[in-house]
Amino acid sequence: MENIIFEDNHLLIVGKKPTIPVQSDISGDKCLLEISKDYLKKKYDKKGNVFLGLVNRIDRPTSGLVIMAKTSKCLTRMNEKIRLRKIKKKYWALVEKKNIKNEAVLKDYLKKNSKKNKSFVVDKISKNAKEAILEYKIVKTLKNYLLLDVLLVTGRHHQIRVQLSRLGTPIRGDIKYGAKRPLNDKSISLHSKEIEFEHPVNKEILVLKCYPPDEFIPKI
Repeated sequence: MENIIFEDNHLLIVGKKPTIPVQSDISGDKCLLEISKDYLKKKYDKKGNVFLGLVNRIDRPTSGLVIMAKTSKCLTRMNEKIRLRKIKKKYWALVEKKNIKNEAVLKDYLKKNSKKNKSFVVDKISKNAKEAILEYKIVKTLKNYLLLDVLLVTGRHHQIRVQLSRLGTPIRGDIKYGAKRPLNDKSISLHSKEIEFEHPVNKEILVLKCYPPDEFIPKI
């Protein structure tokens, strides 16, 4: 089973490894949702089907925190938190080095192309354009890369990837959005490192963190 960050009667929150799909896709590879259902079935000796609903998704090549709900009532409440932007999500992104501001708010309008499984920056008036907002801060400068702390304000398809590419600083390994070369395992250096939200049942404030894989930052 993946790295379990938090579990109670309502929620299961895990740290996903890069390259594992969150949901089943055309590859047929076993996904995080199936792995997690198998874990619950075995742990609690459940005979029938196990209910587990995805609250958030992260891209297959990325790593980090994925929230799942154990009941339909919890899923409904968590989906409402997502809709109202009441789940604070922070990422680390290792990007190609360029002279950019130390910190900034990026605002763009994005449009998803499902055939290409890619999002593009478009004009505000474009049909189906959705506003995308994130905040970033440089936390470390390496020889060829910058490590950014990213606060995701909206949650659009490939948002961090496309907005940082637009800035001229594509994420390490993300050739889909302009990186110079892929990584050997086809992952990218984007990691969902921290989430903060009010528990949907007991109202406790949860702040959960997940460390990135060892290979996230290249050895220098």
